[in-house]
Amino acid sequence: MNTISLNDVNSSALKGRDIWTAMRAEAAAAASGEPVLASYFHNTVLRHNSIDRALAYQLASVLDHAALTATALQEVIAAALADDPTISQCMQADICAWFDRDPACDQYLMPFLYFKGFHALQSHRIAHWLWKKGRHTLALYFQSQVSEQFAVDIHPAARFGCGIMIDHATGFVVGETCVVEDDVSILHSVTLGGTGSGGGDRHPKIGRGVMIGAGAKVLGPVQIGEGVKIAAGSLVLRDVPAHSTVAGVPARVVGGKCEGAPAYTMDQTLDSDN
Repeated sequence: MNTISLNDVNSSALKGRDIWTAMRAEAAAAASGEPVLASYFHNTVLRHNSIDRALAYQLASVLDHAALTATALQEVIAAALADDPTISQCMQADICAWFDRDPACDQYLMPFLYFKGFHALQSHRIAHWLWKKGRHTLALYFQSQVSEQFAVDIHPAARFGCGIMIDHATGFVVGETCVVEDDVSILHSVTLGGTGSGGGDRHPKIGRGVMIGAGAKVLGPVQIGEGVKIAAGSLVLRDVPAHSTVAGVPARVVGGKCEGAPAYTMDQTLDSDN
């Protein structure tokens, strides 16, 4: 996967937007409009002085468990965010991805507070930081909690770029050696898995701008090129060339060249339908 600098993230995904200021304004308006939830918006957003502190609080709240309290979780998450600023940059790019691509998301605040795909992805970013630090036991604990809470199972070693949208998310499974590059959109019940019990590099590599439809399965160390559209319910077992549409079981290329980045448009139709 390409390495991404903070400047790249700002220019390609965040587009100069001040996400934190927008979220605070949305939270204040929501608290005023629904007094019953005023304390909720205060605790999750308004009382924090940065988006990183708010994220640490939010993830710790949703992953809280008797075996590891929210306070301890918050400390771990805050340490990860302080050590690696790209986690926060990618998280903000993910918020933009939902805002830009999901017609049901009309506020930056929505994925941050309500969308389990967002919570699962940000929790994975923390687990991946732990994995890279050699803290595999705690990373696997995060994975287990995410699986139990959100029905999303991502191995901590899997690598994700920025500007990722995992819509609905239920049933999303990702294997250890999988790589997902920037600006990818993934729907529910997708598996990015292996094809056997052997070790080594055995999971898919997903290129930039790819859209993976609901229920699709991509298995083995296959290369999915940039700007590919994988139709819902497809079974992909072979490499897919860039800017093509694949569908079926097993998947095959259908239609002509797929222009642009399907992840942005979220167009579920097949080229052959047009």
